[in-house]
Amino acid sequence: MSGRVVAIHGFTQTGRSWPPQLVERIRAGGYEVLTPDQAGHGTARNVRANLLEGAAALAELGPATYVGYSMGGRLALHLAVHHPAAVEGLVLIGATAGIEDDRERAERKLADDKLAATIQRDGVDAFLVRWLADPMFASLPAEASGIEYRRENPPEGLAASLRLMGTGTQQPLWSRLGQVQVPVQLLVGELDQKFTALALRMADEWGGPTRVEVVRNAGHAVHLEQPVEVASRIAQFLRDTRRDAGHDDTTSARASTAP
Repeated sequence: MSGRVVAIHGFTQTGRSWPPQLVERIRAGGYEVLTPDQAGHGTARNVRANLLEGAAALAELGPATYVGYSMGGRLALHLAVHHPAAVEGLVLIGATAGIEDDRERAERKLADDKLAATIQRDGVDAFLVRWLADPMFASLPAEASGIEYRRENPPEGLAASLRLMGTGTQQPLWSRLGQVQVPVQLLVGELDQKFTALALRMADEWGGPTRVEVVRNAGHAVHLEQPVEVASRIAQFLRDTRRDAGHDDTTSARASTAP
């Protein structure tokens, strides 16, 4: 094991959006933690990349356990499928393997394109008001949203990210999940029913050891809502993965819920 963890942020966030409690808990386990900004965001505001290109850029960081939230989870999945040598383990938070229905995927792409246009037209602040008002973030307290980091992103960068890395552009990876042999932890909030169902399905399709963990009283941004609980669960996953490294353990753990 490399002793490295790479945390990949979600759309409208930056590498600084990861809660300090979460990062510090992982570092306390002896891991180097990298939190790179993704294309269109933060220090990578002028970078333009699709999911395949973004995954290739992450692969250059070398072997690590990759923790991805939402958009970051999609990037981590592409990394595991297309650059397996770079991935020692995965933690996917509110992620999906894509939209399988061609028509539904095309409709989502059209919606993402329109949303991208509103970012450029109205600016980042106005867009973030709409974005964070989505029911998906209903349980996310304003003080935990990291709005100060989100506001640092330029409208052109966010619009490009949505057009190039949005769910509508993602080619579904469901048929490829059985090829991925690394252990995966799928973390979801119990209030996020859509992504809980997706996590359970991904666990069924996964080729390596899996665990689905459902955190009570949390929604889609579970790591922002309950950073200490999520940090504890990731730390345990890292300990287990390190302990089991080199052993053939394909046991799949079904959903567990925090007390």
